[in-house]
Amino acid sequence: MSEQKKNTRHILGISGGKDSAALAVHLRDRIPEMEYVFCDTGKELKETYEFIDKLEAFLNAHVIRLPKELPGFSKNYDFDHFIELYNGYLPSPSNRWCTKDLKLKPFEAYIGEDVVINYVGIRADEARVGYISTKPNVKTVFPFIEDGIDKDGVLRILDNAGIGLPDYYSWRSRSGCYFCFYQSKREWNGLKEKHPDLFDKAKEYEKDDFTWRKEGKLGDIIDINDTPSKKATKTTNPSPLLVDILSDEDQETIYEKPCLICHL
Repeated sequence: MSEQKKNTRHILGISGGKDSAALAVHLRDRIPEMEYVFCDTGKELKETYEFIDKLEAFLNAHVIRLPKELPGFSKNYDFDHFIELYNGYLPSPSNRWCTKDLKLKPFEAYIGEDVVINYVGIRADEARVGYISTKPNVKTVFPFIEDGIDKDGVLRILDNAGIGLPDYYSWRSRSGCYFCFYQSKREWNGLKEKHPDLFDKAKEYEKDDFTWRKEGKLGDIIDINDTPSKKATKTTNPSPLLVDILSDEDQETIYEKPCLICHL
């Protein structure tokens, strides 16, 4: 075995979503030396942290929290640190500083200059591109595509492992910060219904012309009477699974697909 091959690191980024979790399960016995990392903005849902704890138990491996466990990074390296640095300027689809500063930078600092294979959970039934490092020492691979695993396959992997889906899928279609600007109105309503304290905190970040939604401030456009649980009873989607119900996007403008290092 060559020295380079022997020293190659295997890294899988965990977002707190179903696909990256299923990929970790899928590869657990194939790549026992896998390093699992989660980039924590400090503003994730409690359901996300609980899901990662459940995944750790199945993997019998620690999911490294970045940047908290990264040498040289301040413990205050979180969203609130940067919102102050940017003078209250909220991230948006056109300026995703949250992804750049809180996800990509810590992840690439963790990789360093080592030779790395980075495993990404894009499924065989998807036509999208995930995080691909531009660092010359990183090779990105897509095992689900190579193995022909689609959405149904991902759900089977999680069910068979006894992990299931994150609890937030009952009202939300993606992982990420509780105030993620990519949320639909339905998901904002879900936050207001399930976590009214976090909804209020999200409103507090809106100052002057800085808002999470281009239509205006959350308090003016989000109605608790229009929640995901109520909409689900009216849907024509024949599937009883909430994850399928929530996959039917609201009839509203979607700027672009979210960065997959946050939501995969």
